[in-house]
Amino acid sequence: MCGNNMSVPLLAEAVTVSGTQKETAAVIFLHGLGDTGHGWADSLTGIRLPHVKFICPHAPKIPVTLNMRSLMPAWFDLMGLSPDSPEDEPGIKRAAENIKAIIEHEARNGIPPHRIILGGFSQGGALSLYTALTCQHQLAGVVALSCWLPLHKSFPSALSGNKNIPILQCHGEMDVMIPMQFGAMTAEKLKYIVNPQMVTFKTYPGVSHSSCPEEMMAVKEFIEKYLPRI
Repeated sequence: MCGNNMSVPLLAEAVTVSGTQKETAAVIFLHGLGDTGHGWADSLTGIRLPHVKFICPHAPKIPVTLNMRSLMPAWFDLMGLSPDSPEDEPGIKRAAENIKAIIEHEARNGIPPHRIILGGFSQGGALSLYTALTCQHQLAGVVALSCWLPLHKSFPSALSGNKNIPILQCHGEMDVMIPMQFGAMTAEKLKYIVNPQMVTFKTYPGVSHSSCPEEMMAVKEFIEKYLPRI
């Protein structure tokens, strides 16, 4: 079925890794600060499943406070990378609405929300968590790599009722940009917001603020489990 990508700005330029058979599910994956959708499309191609489409949108270029207001691809502004840093609440909420627009577009074109996993790395992982928890639809799951939960103090009241959403959270133990302790605090907060049995937190020794083959294998297994062939 055809849809107009131009009506969803992030989809017009997004990198799409198509399935090799009839697509009955999708993974929307959001890159980190300063990156593009191309940065993750190759990694995801390595773990793709025949019936799953991968959509890797590009963040718009905006001035980022953390980097001396330099213009770079970012889903929202960042003032700091500690749990008590001030946050760009309007920017985070606006970015989440843009991701929800992709979900709605896929739903109109034959892939319902319960067959969509939202994922991302670093700032993209943070946005995927926030978007999934505030989405009116029950998604198939969330893959949150090396990240945190934005506006964490607004939860659990900001939750849209998706208490049984599966969440795979992964973090490198040598991450100095987003320390693993920040990831662990996020996992504990998530267990308080949703059904704690649905939250999996995996850590990887020797891995910095990046991914590794073992992590990508865990992501593939998560996708296989929650987006099975139908």
